[in-house]
Amino acid sequence: MGTRDSTRNRLLDATDEVVFAGGDTTAPVDRILERAGVSPATLYRAYGSKEELVAAALDRRHREWLDAWDAAVARAATDRGRLLAVFDALEEFEARADGARWCAFLGTAAGYAELPPVLAAAVRQDSDSLRARLQTLAEPVAGPRASDLAEAVLLVVSGHLAMRLRPGAAGAPVSTAREVGSVLVGHAARARR
Repeated sequence: MGTRDSTRNRLLDATDEVVFAGGDTTAPVDRILERAGVSPATLYRAYGSKEELVAAALDRRHREWLDAWDAAVARAATDRGRLLAVFDALEEFEARADGARWCAFLGTAAGYAELPPVLAAAVRQDSDSLRARLQTLAEPVAGPRASDLAEAVLLVVSGHLAMRLRPGAAGAPVSTAREVGSVLVGHAARARR
């Protein structure tokens, strides 16, 4: 017998709340089950393991992030604006009611001494898509140095997310990261001329 979509969604929502929004990557599965209002048998029937459940929640969050980023890119009027739209998307994503304490993917990676393969794949998917999208968006701005610019912007994005963990910096505005990114993009554009 399969698991209802509504039950699967309750498990995903509970994982999002406890693990990502709550910032507790080592939360026992019992807390997730209690929040979702389901039995262990339901979890294992639906996902097979806690790690599979977390990977599914990461996949859902990844799709939602890409949708937010796509919308920000679509609103931008210039090549530079489309590249810097990652910061607009970050700001919007962080303001959501289900916003995480910091990056759900970085948090998952940091929560394990050695990532289980299913979680490593989810984290890698996020990293790879960030890198590939940034490189594509950087090409009209930086030409053959698009890969370097994409890596630099990715470093700024990751640094901003990590700064959210420092005491007193949780409210650090995305605008600061965007300013740094803007300097990098401007430098790359000038170097291309």
